[in-house]
Order: sequence, then structure tokens, then C-alpha cells
Amino acid sequence: MSESTLLIITAANFAAKKHSGQMRKGKASEPYINHPIEVARLISDVGGITDADIIAAAILHDTVEDTDTSLDDLTEVFGVRTAKIVGEVTDDTSLPKVERKRLQVEHAPKLSVDAKIVKLADKISNIDDIVTNPPEGWSDERRLEYVRWGEDVVAGLRGINQSLEEMFDEVAMRAIESIGQLKNDKD
Repeated sequence: MSESTLLIITAANFAAKKHSGQMRKGKASEPYINHPIEVARLISDVGGITDADIIAAAILHDTVEDTDTSLDDLTEVFGVRTAKIVGEVTDDTSLPKVERKRLQVEHAPKLSVDAKIVKLADKISNIDDIVTNPPEGWSDERRLEYVRWGEDVVAGLRGINQSLEEMFDEVAMRAIESIGQLKNDKD
């Protein structure tokens, strides 16, 4: 087995264990691990990225934010580069949610290219879920606000991967049209 393959499989195993028991917010209550795996798939399949550190970071991107994992833990197991990418896309959970969202927009242009790729694929996955598996209790207005905020974050990520950027644009447009259609059906 190649080192690259081993790194990715180890990341998937590590993330699956760390996210064990966690579920996505959507009505389908999917296992949380489906999300980071989807982010890695988007990076590889849509973005054409084969760099094992970026793919591993995509799989691990929520472990520091959402589990008891530290960046030191990731550095020890996966190396400095993978941990650095994860660190760049990790929100400071000690801050209020509104401040974290503001900082994502502000920091997006300053991220490394590797972190921008992970962040962009993460936004594609999250916005797609807003349409296909929306969180329970989210109004159309809240869903639309989330999509618009995602567009603001992605504005600072542009110029790194045309295929991922085009997919983001398609997903965001589909989300806006879908939410608008739902709103019109209610009126």
C-alpha cells in the first residue's frame, strides 16, 4: 500500500472514530462522517486533486472543531502539513457563532491554497445539504441567509480550482432557486 493511500485510509478511520455517534443536522439524521467523506470526494472527483495531505485534511476538517481532537493530535498522527490545513479551516468555538461566521468571510482570502480547496468543498457539501437535507426547523429565510453567507465566504476563495468553483456556483444557484420555489409555493 502506498504512503498516500495509507494516509487517507488512516484519516478516514480516525475521523470515523472521532465522529462516532454524531449526526448531521438534517432531517435524514445521517451519520456525521458522511460529510467529511463527501468533502474529500468532491476535492478528488470534482476538483481533480490527488494530494493525499489535502484529501486527508478534508476528511479530518471538523475533528478539532467538533470532537476532543487537538491540532497536536493531528500533527502527531498525520504530520505538520495535514494538521496545518485542518487548523486553517477550524473555527474558534469559544467565539459566538455570528463572530465565527464573520471571521470565515474575513479570513477566506488569507487561507493557503490547500485550505481554500478544503473550505470550498466544505461549502459545496453544506449548501447542497440545505436543499437536499435541510436542518429541521430552519425557515426558508434562514436557509437563504446561509447560502448567501456561503457565497460571501467563497468570494474570498476564488481563483484556486475552476471545477470546484463552478460546482459551488451551480449548487448555490440550485439552492436559491429551490428555496425561492418553496417560498412561492407557500404564498
